Amino acid sequence: MSSVVIGYLLVYCLLSIIRDCVCFTVRMETAVDVEKGTAAIKQQFLTSKEKFHEFLESGRSGEKGDGPDKDPEEPSEEPEKKRMKLDNDGDRKEKKRMRGQNKCRPHVKPQSYEDKRLCPSIIQERETKCFYGAKCRFIHDVSEYMSTKAEDLGEQCYLYNNFGKCQYGLTCRFAKAHTSPDLKNLVNEDLYKQACDKETVRNNLDKDLQKRLRKKQVPFTGADAYLKTISRGKKPEEKITDKTSTDECPAVKEENHNSSGETTADNQQTQDPPVKTIGPITDADIIKLRPCEKKQVDFRDKLYLAPLTTCGNLPFRRICKRFGADITCGEMAMCTNLLQGQASEWALLKRHQSEDLFGVQLEGCFPDTMTRCAELLNQNIDVDFVDINSGCPIDLVYKKGGGCGLMTRTSKFEQIVRGMNSVLDVPLTVKIRTGVHQNSNIAHKLIPELKKWGVSLITLHGRSREQRYTKLADWEYIHTCSNIAAPVPLFGNGDILSYEDAMKARETGVSGLMVARGALFKPWLFTEIKENRHWDISSSERLDILRDFTNYGLEHWGSDTQGVEKTRNFMLEWLSFLCRYIPVGLLEKLPQKINERPPFYMGRDYMETLMASQHVGDWIKISETLLGPVPKNFSFLPKHKANAYK
Repeated sequence: MSSVVIGYLLVYCLLSIIRDCVCFTVRMETAVDVEKGTAAIKQQFLTSKEKFHEFLESGRSGEKGDGPDKDPEEPSEEPEKKRMKLDNDGDRKEKKRMRGQNKCRPHVKPQSYEDKRLCPSIIQERETKCFYGAKCRFIHDVSEYMSTKAEDLGEQCYLYNNFGKCQYGLTCRFAKAHTSPDLKNLVNEDLYKQACDKETVRNNLDKDLQKRLRKKQVPFTGADAYLKTISRGKKPEEKITDKTSTDECPAVKEENHNSSGETTADNQQTQDPPVKTIGPITDADIIKLRPCEKKQVDFRDKLYLAPLTTCGNLPFRRICKRFGADITCGEMAMCTNLLQGQASEWALLKRHQSEDLFGVQLEGCFPDTMTRCAELLNQNIDVDFVDINSGCPIDLVYKKGGGCGLMTRTSKFEQIVRGMNSVLDVPLTVKIRTGVHQNSNIAHKLIPELKKWGVSLITLHGRSREQRYTKLADWEYIHTCSNIAAPVPLFGNGDILSYEDAMKARETGVSGLMVARGALFKPWLFTEIKENRHWDISSSERLDILRDFTNYGLEHWGSDTQGVEKTRNFMLEWLSFLCRYIPVGLLEKLPQKINERPPFYMGRDYMETLMASQHVGDWIKISETLLGPVPKNFSFLPKHKANAYK
C-alpha cells in the first residue's frame, strides 16, 4: 500500500514540475512578445492588416462613392517595419540609413499650389498703386484671379469671426464670409477695434532690425566686451563671475576698497567714454546686473513642454498650454540664421499671449555667435529664459560641434555659457543628454561645471546621442545627476506617456518633468498628470483637438491657400505621432508604454479606427475633413520615422 502512495506522490510531483515548466514557458513567450514592443490590446479589438485596411476602404468608398479616383500609388504607403539591428545582410552605411528621419523626401512649397497669385496691394486694398507696376510678378486683375481661384472650404472664416477682419481678403479660402457683392473685404469695426487693442502674438521681426542685421549695422557692445576678455587669454571668471552668492543680494559695498571721493574720481577718468545713447540714461544702462538682480523664474514642480523641431510650433503649443503645460519653449533656432535676419528663423521665436512662461532655444557652437545672438534677443524680444541646445543628436548639428558636440568641447561650452550669461537679463538654461556614446555617460561630470558657470536650470534627457530612441531612458542615472545638480533645479526627460510614468519619474527627486514625444502622442497628457488619472478620450474629442489646431494654424500661417497647406502639412507631421496613441478603453494592460508598437486593431467607431492607421493616405483623409481636399500636385512624407520601435 505504501508503494502505491509513493507512486502517486511521484506522479503528482512530476505533473507539478511539468505544469511549472509550461507556465514558465508561457511567461517567457509573453516576455518575448513584450520585448518585441507590441502593445497588449483586448482580444475583441484585434484584427489583421488586410481586414483593417478593408474596413477603412469600405468606409471611404461609402462616404465618397462618386468622388474622383485617386492613384493608388499616390501619396505613400504604410511605412515598412524596421529591420532588426542584428541583420547582417547590409553594411554599416545601409544601417545608417535606418535612422529616424526620412531624408530626401519630396518637398513642395505651399505657394506653388496656386498658378496665379493676387498682388498684395489688391489684397490689402491700398489706395496707392502697386510699386512695381507692370514688372510685378503677381496679377492685378481681380476677375482673372477669381476665375482661377480654388473653391472656398467653408462659409465661416475663423479670422473674421474672432478678429473682425481677415487680412487675406479675396485670397482667403473662406472669403464668402467677409466679401461684399462688389468683391470688397468686409470689416466688423467693433470686433476689429477690440482685436487691435490687444497683442496676441509677440516677438515679431521688425523690418528695420532685419535690414540692419543684413547690413551688419547692429552693435553688440556687451558681447564684444566679453569676447575681448577671452581673446586676450584671460579666464572668464575674472570678468564675469560675481563673488557674491546668486541666491542672496547683499547690501551695496564700496568697490576696490575706495574710501575717498578722490580715488573714485580717478577711476572714472580712466574708464572708457560712454556710448552714444538716445533718451534718458537709467541705472540699468551703466550698472551691470548681478546674478541675484536678474529676473528670477521658479521652475520647480512644473510640467515643461520640450522644444520640438517641426511639431513644436505655436499652434501646437497653444493646444498643450490649454491642457495644462506650465512651461513652453520655441523650436530650436540656429543663432547664425538669427544674426542674419532670416524671417523663417525669427518666426520660431514668436510667443502667444497664452504662454505665460516661455523661453527660446538656441543652437550654436562658437562663443562669438552665441553671445551676440543672446544680446540681440535680450534687447528685441520678450522671453522668460533662454535655453542652450546641447543635446541635439542630428549629424548636421553634431558634426560642426553644436548640439551634443558641446558636451565634449567643455572649454568652448564654458565660454558660451559665461558669455551668454553676461549679456542676458533673464535666466540661462541648458538641455543635455547622458553623453555622446551609449556606454559612456558624461553628464555627471559636466553638471558640476554647469553649476559653476551660472546656469539656472539643467534638463537631462536620459539617453545618449548614439542610443537615440532604441533603448529606454535611464532614470536611475537621472536620479544620480539630480543629486549632483542640487541646488540648481534639474528636469528629467524621457519615456513619459502616462501619469504613472510621471509619478515614477518624480520619485527620482527631479525638480520637474519635461514631456516631449508623449505630448505628440497625446497632448492631454498634461491633464492626466495633474489629475492623476487615465483619460479615455473619444475620437470625436480628438477630432475637436485637431479642429482647434486647424483654427490656430489658420490664424498663425494664414487662411489663404499657402496658409491652409502649411497648416495641413504641420497637421500631417503631428498625425504621424498621434496615430501611435492607443485608446485607454482598448488596452488589456494599463498604461501604454511609449516604445510599444500598436498592432492592427478596430476602434470603437470609424474615426477611431481611421486615427489608428499608419498609412499616410489615411492621415490626409483626416486633414481633408478639416481643410478640404488636397491640391492636385500634393505629396507628403513624414519627417520622422518610429525609431523607438524594435
